Amino acid sequence: MGAGTAAVEAMRPAVKRHPLQRLESPSRTVSAVIHIIGIADFIGCFRYLVWFPTHINDSTGWHFQYLTIIGLSLASVTFVLGLLSDVLLSPKLFAWKNLFSVCGAPMEVLIAILYWGISSIDRTLVVPPEMHIDIVTDLMFHLVPPVLMFLDLMLLSPPWTIKALPAFGLSGFIAVGYWVWIDYCYSYNGFYPYPLFELLDTPARAALFAGSAVTMAVMTLALKSAYGALNGFHAMEVAGKPYMPRDKKE
Repeated sequence: MGAGTAAVEAMRPAVKRHPLQRLESPSRTVSAVIHIIGIADFIGCFRYLVWFPTHINDSTGWHFQYLTIIGLSLASVTFVLGLLSDVLLSPKLFAWKNLFSVCGAPMEVLIAILYWGISSIDRTLVVPPEMHIDIVTDLMFHLVPPVLMFLDLMLLSPPWTIKALPAFGLSGFIAVGYWVWIDYCYSYNGFYPYPLFELLDTPARAALFAGSAVTMAVMTLALKSAYGALNGFHAMEVAGKPYMPRDKKE
């Protein structure tokens, strides 16, 4: 094999992508760039939490009391796995990235809907009056992550195979887990992270969490349908389990 042929072979994708996946991923080109942009934004968000501390920094649970930060953490893991799979051209890391995306992408969409929806009514319900967040930082936390997770799903991922029942089960598990977590933090801190929670009694909070769980499950199915609408519905199901790309060695 000549040097020219070897160079051409080296530039070819190392793994076979799903026939419905729009762009090459894992890949050291567009896929890597998108993941790098995402990681840069997420690092900037966490750095902001450290550089501009509030009373939350000294409380039990730190900023992980906020659903926004939990979602940001999931997005960070997803994009780090994505970038590692891009650099190493690893099908296994790519599969793990897609697994985290099934949870992280709907959660980020849910966070954006809740945050911007409630903020449009009364911003002080989600951001205490003593906390100032400028518009650029606000977008970094509450708009950029869901947009990037959406792009990763639509352009750089195989179709999801999750069905309705598991989607509702997953979102319900997250909602219950988050409720237990913030009540645990409340037992030490004496306050809830979101002012809205302080205004609601237990039945009202239960209704809010249940509604959020249903919304997240619906978002999971809506994102799956949006993928099909953009990339095609043919062969959306792959034996009922996540798609594992194969090495291009043959």
